[in-house]
Amino acid sequence: MSSRLYLVRHGETEWNRQQRIQGSTDIPLNDTGRAQSLASAALLAGVQPHTVFASPLLRAFETGEIIARTLGLPVPVPVPELVERHYGEAEGLNYRQIEKRFPDRSLVPGQEQKEQLSARSMRALHSIARSSDGEAVVIVAHGGVIRAILAELHPSGSHGRIANGSIHTLGFDSDLLSLVAFDQLVPPLTTR
Repeated sequence: MSSRLYLVRHGETEWNRQQRIQGSTDIPLNDTGRAQSLASAALLAGVQPHTVFASPLLRAFETGEIIARTLGLPVPVPVPELVERHYGEAEGLNYRQIEKRFPDRSLVPGQEQKEQLSARSMRALHSIARSSDGEAVVIVAHGGVIRAILAELHPSGSHGRIANGSIHTLGFDSDLLSLVAFDQLVPPLTTR
């Protein structure tokens, strides 16, 4: 039975705006992020999703709650395997600070390895897809998680930046996941 999975990056936070690495640090949405979540919900209304799944980190779960409430769906199902990559000692730093402290980004103390992130992200995605029973579902996650999933599904593709509020469509058929559409971008929103 074929399904559609709509992978959504959470809305903006203050740390996103400040270009600080969040990782597993639990940062809430800002007003722009809430507006992005509403815009994502409006785009998803046409596909009539059955369920919303979300990382339990506040920024993703709140995005999922806004989408679910807007679409008249139950509260999102939390999926712990969808939390953002743990960036260890880089969390809270901006990109310039990271470049100074950790010239080799693969050697940041306490950082989760990309292979670990990819394995847990794909495990969660397959579990959700198998339970979807041919229904459309929304999955709210993080930039690192989405990049890991896209790299697995389309290894030769260049996916660049995963924008806040962006939507990526995946297909699931005969136990196989595929990338259907990349970056159905929600227009940039500002509250300033």
